[in-house]
Amino acid sequence: MSARNPGMDLDLEWVLKIRVNTQAVLKRAQQIQGRKVAKKQWQAAWLLKAVTCIDLTTLAGDDTPSNVHRLCMKATQPIRHDLLKSMDMHDKGITTAAVCVYPSRVADAVKSLKAANSSLPVASVATGFPAGQTPLKTRLEEVQMAVEDGATEIDIVINRTLALTGQWRALYDEIRQFREACGDAHMKTILAVGELGTFTNVYKASLVSMMAGSDFIKTSTGKESVNATYPVAIVMVRAIRDYYLRTGYKVGFKPAGGIRTAQESLVWLTLMKEELGDEWLSPHLFRLGASSLLADIERQIYHYVTGRYPAYHELPMA
Repeated sequence: MSARNPGMDLDLEWVLKIRVNTQAVLKRAQQIQGRKVAKKQWQAAWLLKAVTCIDLTTLAGDDTPSNVHRLCMKATQPIRHDLLKSMDMHDKGITTAAVCVYPSRVADAVKSLKAANSSLPVASVATGFPAGQTPLKTRLEEVQMAVEDGATEIDIVINRTLALTGQWRALYDEIRQFREACGDAHMKTILAVGELGTFTNVYKASLVSMMAGSDFIKTSTGKESVNATYPVAIVMVRAIRDYYLRTGYKVGFKPAGGIRTAQESLVWLTLMKEELGDEWLSPHLFRLGASSLLADIERQIYHYVTGRYPAYHELPMA
């Protein structure tokens, strides 16, 4: 992981003077989507890079110890061994970046990974995910419980009400308390961008989250009607860049929600490379929150290796 972002005092003057040029953001997003993507072996290499940045996630109401176990096994061996072998990548230790589950399933995930002799981190969503509307005391206890059970990364959700009503000091203080509750665990702060109204609000919420000590800022819970979009990402990564230029601390970025195709993962990597540079193209500064994306990437890699697409039963399910 990169040097921890210690946060800073809330600089309200900086936050309040922010204005985002919507047209410029939309134009930039179109440019990035219009980029030609790499082909053949270069594309395969980029897709493997995307795999190593995935937080493989299950956040379903019917999660059980067995499907969490299956998710953990898939995370430790995300691409079929024979496919990796034919690309001479079988001994490169390719795994996903982490496994992400609800707090009540953290112990199951930790147990499964330990049994598999894997040091893969377990991430957990906390703080009244996805709405963030439970009492503060409950949200803090949830963070502590997940950390006690072995989560080394916590994905928190901000209280959207505070952002929508411009209560930046209250939002900062709340995130500060989550930061403390996380202890040594890395904190990823979910903005729920689809519920923040404007790009200017997204930028302000991004800045306040970083000032309060977030190690990552994340677009969405995946449960809103609008999730990770490229324009919103541009606003967030520009906030990351400004924060870095002002403080010297690199904060990571995690788009999540609705990212399903290998093609999309390539656009996300391109966006990171162009906006923040190569250093942000690694799991300690970039994550893709996804549950079904890995299946499509594996399908594309199968096609690259064999020249045909696999039948449904030929790839182990996540």
